Amino acid sequence: MQRAIPLSGQGVFSSDVPARLDRLTWARFHTLVVIALGVTWILDGLEVTLAGSIAGALKASPALAFSDQDVGLAGSAYLIGAVSGSLFFGWLTDRLGRKKLFFITLTVYLLATAATGLSWNAGTFFLFRFLTGAGIGGEYTAINSAIQELVPARYRGATDLAINGSFWVGAAIGALAAIVLLDPKLINPELGWRLAFLIGAAIGLVIILMRMWIPESPRWLIIHGRPEEAERIVSDIEARVKAGGGIAPPDAMRSIRIRSRSHTPLRQVFDTLLKKHLQRTLVGLTLMASQAFLYNAIFFTYALILTEFFHVASQSIGWYILPFAVTNFLGPLLLGPLFDSYGRRFMISLTYAVSGALLLASGALFFADLLTATTITLAWMAVFFFASPAASSAYLTVSETFPVEIRAMAIAAFYAIGTGIGGVAAPALFGALIQSGSRSSVFAGYVFAAVLMLGAALVAALFAVKAERRPLEDVATPLSAAE
Repeated sequence: MQRAIPLSGQGVFSSDVPARLDRLTWARFHTLVVIALGVTWILDGLEVTLAGSIAGALKASPALAFSDQDVGLAGSAYLIGAVSGSLFFGWLTDRLGRKKLFFITLTVYLLATAATGLSWNAGTFFLFRFLTGAGIGGEYTAINSAIQELVPARYRGATDLAINGSFWVGAAIGALAAIVLLDPKLINPELGWRLAFLIGAAIGLVIILMRMWIPESPRWLIIHGRPEEAERIVSDIEARVKAGGGIAPPDAMRSIRIRSRSHTPLRQVFDTLLKKHLQRTLVGLTLMASQAFLYNAIFFTYALILTEFFHVASQSIGWYILPFAVTNFLGPLLLGPLFDSYGRRFMISLTYAVSGALLLASGALFFADLLTATTITLAWMAVFFFASPAASSAYLTVSETFPVEIRAMAIAAFYAIGTGIGGVAAPALFGALIQSGSRSSVFAGYVFAAVLMLGAALVAALFAVKAERRPLEDVATPLSAAE
C-alpha cells in the first residue's frame, strides 16, 4: 500500500488515506464508532422528549409555575443554545480536530443537564437549558464530521440516517422515564421532573468512557499536515477490520495531493459557502429550515396539544410519545438504505413531499375536530415515518457536500441558520397558538409547516447533489488539494 509521499513544494504530499478508508467492508470497528459517537442523537432525543413530557409538571411546579408560553420559551432557549454551541464548537472542531471537541462538548452537556434538575426558578431553568443545548449543538458538528469521515462511502447514507434516527431511541427512553417519574403514585412530581434530567448526565458519563478509543479522523489529520499519524491510524483500522473478518481489498487506489494547512480562514469558509458552492448552500438551508420548523413546532408542543385539546393527564403523555418515537426511528432505519440505492435526490424529495402532504391531511382532521388523542398520535406517526428520514437527510446533505476543511463549520452554519429560521421561533409560536385555544390558529401553523416541506421537496428534486456511494473527496474537492 502507498504511504504519504512528500512532493515538491512546501507542505505538499500525496496520500491514499481516504481511498483506504472507503475500500473497507463493514466491520465491528465501524459498529463501535457508530455506537460511541452516534449516541449524541439519543441524548438530544432524550432532552427534547423530557422537555415536552414534563410540560405539565413544569406548569404545576411551585418553583417554576410555567405558563404554556413559558414551556415554548424553554424549548426556544434550548434551541438558541444549540445554535450558539454549534457555531462556536464547529469552528473549534475544524481548527482543533474532531476528537478533542467531542469530549469537550459532551462534558458541557453533561454538567448543564444535571444542573437543569437543580433549577430554582424560571431564569435558571432557561439558562441551564441554553447551556445543555450548547453542548448538544457542539456535539452535532464534531460527531457528524467524524462519522462521515470514518464510514466507507457505500454505507454512508444508510449509516447517517440510522444514526440521526436514533434521536427517537432517546425519545422513547425519555417517554418511559416520564411515565415513571411523573406518576404521583410513585414519586412526587416536583422531584420527578428534576430527576428526569439526571438520566442524560448518567448516560453522558458512560459515553465518555466509550469514546476513549475512538481515533482522530485521518482525513482531518492529512489536511493538517500530520500524514504519518493518519497512516498509523488507518493501518490500525485496517488491522481491526481484518481481525474481525472484514475485507480490505488490495485494489488500485487513488491518491490525493494535499497542501497541508494549520487552519482554514473564515474568509475562505464564507467564500466557499456563498460563492463556490452557493447552490449547495441554498439547498442545505432549504432542507434544514423546513425540517427544523416542522419538528420543533410539533414535538416541543406535543404534550401541550394532548393536554389542552384532548385533556390527557401530564403523567400519561409518555404513553403517546412512545409509539410516535418508535415510528420515527423505523422510518430512517427502513428507508435509509434506499438513499444509497435509489439515490439522494429522489429519496430526499420523496420523503419531504410525502410528509408535507400527510401533515396537511392530519392538520385538516384536527381542525375539523375529527381526531382523538389516539388517532392524532396515529396521524403524526404516519407523518413522521417519512419526516424523520427527511430530516436526517438534511443533516446528511450538509455534512457530505462540502469540503473536509470546513465540514464541521458548514454543519454548524446550516444547523444554526436552519434552526434559527425554522426552529427557534417555532416552539414559542406554537405555544402561543395553542394557548389561544383556537383550532384554526393551530391548523394555520400546520399548513405553514407543510408548505415549507413541500417547497423543500421541489428544491431537492431539482438541485440536490447526487452524492450516493461517492468518496467525500469526489463529492467536494478539498480546498487544500494541490493542483
